[in-house]
Amino acid sequence: MENGLKEIARKFFNSEYESLSEREQKIIRHITTRTHISRNVNKEYEEKLSVGEKIADRVAAFGGSWTFIIIFLFVLFSWIVLNSFILLNSSKVFDPYPYILLNLVLSMIAAIQAPVILMSQNRQAARDRMDASHDYEVNLKAEIEILSLHEKIDEMREKQLSDLIQLQKDQLKMLEQVLNKKTLSE
Repeated sequence: MENGLKEIARKFFNSEYESLSEREQKIIRHITTRTHISRNVNKEYEEKLSVGEKIADRVAAFGGSWTFIIIFLFVLFSWIVLNSFILLNSSKVFDPYPYILLNLVLSMIAAIQAPVILMSQNRQAARDRMDASHDYEVNLKAEIEILSLHEKIDEMREKQLSDLIQLQKDQLKMLEQVLNKKTLSE
């Protein structure tokens, strides 16, 4: 098996097996053992997430949804209507115009939500890099397998061609013998 690894490395990478990257060595091992390389990287990634990371992803998903926007607009509208109505009918106002408490709450929500969304985006970028790396491995293995199949087909064609040439030579000899016998008998 060790010789097979080195042979494939020289043949397809024009390099020694030991000088290849770990990823390329892994691909060659999969080729020589005839095992598949594809796997569910999303499942692997999800299993590695901590509880905090899962919560951050859910918060980011909810914060970027129409549900959040509709609820948020409803709360803002309700706050403004409620405080404007109280302002007109009472001397005690919870949050008088220009709604300073509302601005404080909105600023706090934005201050908390922005880093959570950024953390989620960073994890998504890491997941995308993981997907791209896996795609590279699968594509490289497929490319090597296709090249190997082309070589096998070429070898088969060359063997068939040499067999056909040999068959033609044999037939020509037989034809020559038949012609020689015919000329001798005349």
